[in-house]
Amino acid sequence: MNDRFFSLLLFVRVARTGSFSAAGRELGLSQPTASRIVATLERKVGAALLTRTTRAVTLTEAGADYLARAEAILTALDEADHAARGTGELRGILRVATSSALATRTVLPRLSQFTDAHPGLRVEFTLNDQRQDLVGESVDVAVRIGPLADSTAVARRIGVVHRVLVASPAYLKKAGTPSAPSDLPNHAVIVGPAGQSSEGWAFWMDGNATSVRVDPRFMLNGADGATAAAVAGLGILSTGHLSCLAELDSGALVRVLPDWAMGSADINVILPAGRAAKPSARAFADFVSTAFQEFRTDFIKRQPDTGT
Repeated sequence: MNDRFFSLLLFVRVARTGSFSAAGRELGLSQPTASRIVATLERKVGAALLTRTTRAVTLTEAGADYLARAEAILTALDEADHAARGTGELRGILRVATSSALATRTVLPRLSQFTDAHPGLRVEFTLNDQRQDLVGESVDVAVRIGPLADSTAVARRIGVVHRVLVASPAYLKKAGTPSAPSDLPNHAVIVGPAGQSSEGWAFWMDGNATSVRVDPRFMLNGADGATAAAVAGLGILSTGHLSCLAELDSGALVRVLPDWAMGSADINVILPAGRAAKPSARAFADFVSTAFQEFRTDFIKRQPDTGT
């Protein structure tokens, strides 16, 4: 690999990870070697690109500008390689960020359709129900539910998920089935990422709106964990319909207050702002968009009719 190209690649990884050690591990280098290569790059450039302290590695003002240009160069080279091959095959590393529920229940079951067409591409998933800094963490493409954290990001709406209340038949047999939202404070409540709100839970039916403040007995920061808690009979859960579709189909969970709507959230595929998208990121965005359209009948059609 060309030394200058490699030094650019290494600099980008150091800048994005904030660590010579982490970037070195990615590229098979020791920390001292990674540091030496970047220092050589800085001498060639004639400017300090990084500020080094015992606790962190951060970009200088010149480094931030250089990073944007370096990433554009690397993306352009990736584009050129992709075009020259003329086969449509993608190579390299694609970093994807999404929630665990979206990954395990929608993306991963269909991922072979994408990876079989691109055997030279390595896909690295970060599964996190909390939102990330896509640029800072060098994420190439993300699939997220809910409002966009970065208004400058390039986003494509690919679906919608409705919030629902669910519980296990065993829990409802033991504690009784609520007949109205006002009954919920008398029940054990499970709160996952979709149910956390300081304003309480809002409900609509026949043009009438009401809200209920709940005191959760169980709180989980992952949607799959919250669903598992509901299946175990720990209480009533508010979650996205997608996160419990299989459990509803199997009967492990049943709908609670099905005549009341609880709102919805968009599903977006997102390309980070501030840098050109990789060919593999754009291709993955197309794949995910198509995949969601294909399995709309698997979950969108089975979501409650909210009248919206």
